[in-house]
Amino acid sequence: MAQVLIIEDDPRIRPLLMRSLGERGHAVSSASSGMQGLAMAVDHRPDLVILDLGLPDVDGTRVLSMLRAVSDVPVIVASARDDDPSLVGCLDAGADDYVVKPFTTDQLEARIRAVMRRAGAATSDRRPLAVGALEVDTAGRRVLLEGTPLDLTPREFDLLRHLAERADEVVTKRELLTEVWHQPWGGSDKTVDVHLSWLRRKLGETAAEPRYLHTIRGVGVRLSAPEG
Repeated sequence: MAQVLIIEDDPRIRPLLMRSLGERGHAVSSASSGMQGLAMAVDHRPDLVILDLGLPDVDGTRVLSMLRAVSDVPVIVASARDDDPSLVGCLDAGADDYVVKPFTTDQLEARIRAVMRRAGAATSDRRPLAVGALEVDTAGRRVLLEGTPLDLTPREFDLLRHLAERADEVVTKRELLTEVWHQPWGGSDKTVDVHLSWLRRKLGETAAEPRYLHTIRGVGVRLSAPEG
């Protein structure tokens, strides 16, 4: 079972989550504010964080961004905000999944299992991935291009890592939305295009003159080493 940190200010919800997850075998701790939760996440290094967005001191999305700057701990956002822009924004900021309130313990437990499986798979092979002069350190979440570090956002890193794991293969936008954004296909494919554009810029290339990222029209994108 996992060590779970709950960052939730509602005094009714927090103890219920702690008790229900504890009964399922998890070791559970909690924080009632964003900054307290951030400090506990850094100091205690939990296996997973459940993060509410409506916190009293700092918005949960801001807490997520600060957490992602120092840790790659899996994060499940739990929020009453069920509008698509808020959820997409959380995923773009580095959340691994989300649940919309009200939710059942069974639903949350299923999300925890899925996120922990993905986290285990991501760390099972800690060797850097090399594609030409591009090196993706999956464990340290660092990228080097010709020996120079690239400043990537968490989502840009996740996107590049997935493509590096499938180097020389054409990966569809449907797969990227599912595996990187954990979203169903439909309506958000422009998010992939935008992140690919940002990634190209940091790789020093354009869609018209690609080096590493090659768009296969009507199919997807392929990461491969530059020819020659």
